[in-house]
Amino acid sequence: MANTYTQIHIQTVFAVRKRTGLIQKEWKDELYKYITGIIQAYDHKVLAINGMPDHLHVFFGMRPTQSLSNLMQDIKGSSSKWINDKKFTKERFEWQEACLPVGRVFGLSLIANHRHQMLLSMCTIRNCTIKIFHS
Repeated sequence: MANTYTQIHIQTVFAVRKRTGLIQKEWKDELYKYITGIIQAYDHKVLAINGMPDHLHVFFGMRPTQSLSNLMQDIKGSSSKWINDKKFTKERFEWQEACLPVGRVFGLSLIANHRHQMLLSMCTIRNCTIKIFHS
């Protein structure tokens, strides 16, 4: 049987509950590293992560060994608990229930690179500064 090659790149966008601007510049890099750690623990690869005070974007390569819904549940649940345990906000921190996954299965890395450029362009339009992680 021939080898199977799967390349899945997903961009998720999720917002702070009620779109309140609770993500502060003083601790946002710690949050990005924490979320990156969650994703990497499942053997997925973060390509870019960043956002604004009321939402964030995560662009990552996902292995087909886990459902996206389970990963998002873990990211949102664990990061909310982490933010609350650290007392980064005066009020209880929560993500909105829904997130927006934008993803496709790509057969060519050229197309995947184009998708990455689209993310960078979108964040530039929205005045986001993108964090790119290379391994």
